[in-house]
Amino acid sequence: MNAPHAIDSGAPHAATVVARTQESPTIFTLQLRLDDAAAQAAYRFAPGQFNMLYLYGVGEVPISIMSDPEERDGIGHTIRALGRVTQGLAALGPGDRVGLRGPFGRGWPLQEVSGCDVVLVTGGLGCAPVVSVIHYILKRRERFGKLVIIQGVKHADDLIWREQYDRWAKLPDTQVMVAADEGAAFWPWHVGRVTELFGLARFDPGCAVAMMCGPEGMMRAAVGSLQALGLPESRLFLSMERNMQCAVGRCGHCQFGGAFVCRDGPVFNWGEAQPLLAHRGY
Repeated sequence: MNAPHAIDSGAPHAATVVARTQESPTIFTLQLRLDDAAAQAAYRFAPGQFNMLYLYGVGEVPISIMSDPEERDGIGHTIRALGRVTQGLAALGPGDRVGLRGPFGRGWPLQEVSGCDVVLVTGGLGCAPVVSVIHYILKRRERFGKLVIIQGVKHADDLIWREQYDRWAKLPDTQVMVAADEGAAFWPWHVGRVTELFGLARFDPGCAVAMMCGPEGMMRAAVGSLQALGLPESRLFLSMERNMQCAVGRCGHCQFGGAFVCRDGPVFNWGEAQPLLAHRGY
């Protein structure tokens, strides 16, 4: 649910960069704080939602929120420098200012799956929506069952947060599996397709939920593997990516059948997404 102060189509809130981390040659994380102290204190979001970040004089882009919902000091965003706006954001450092609208969209159904095993599947570099779930669960470990993390990348060098994956793998009731289509020297994980790992996943399909983010072809393949393991359609969720510009379902750029990814997603149940993904162009 959007926070009480969240702005729809109005002017963005001013925010200041309080910290910057270079995650890889093209990926960085910005920690932002709203300049209005009351707005920062009131800001609320659910994992899986996103903000619109506005680079003054350049433009606006949707970015998933990385931080924990209970963190009050800053709002984290992990960004890949690809286009004009994100490349401009990459040049920012502490003290620089941006505009922020949000939060927007529908997040992951974490409240509804309390007590269940959680299987997280992500492919490529777009893993921020799923990493936010990992942070959420680990801070509330007693509310959930086993945590299974399955990550796939094209090349071993594409994996960011490598130390975090190592640390997560050592935690109780936590299984971490990583696959790279192309390995590298001293690569400790699987070389091959990420879907080859599903047969090794340890979870109870009778009380588990899967949350996925990444290339649509990978997610479709993952759904097939998870259904073969006994997970029903109702417990499969995907975070979709589309060209979101207004964030409130008015511009039509992110239309997904009769829905809008910005307003009705970005998280969809597989039952909602499957009929549309079956048709090229949706």
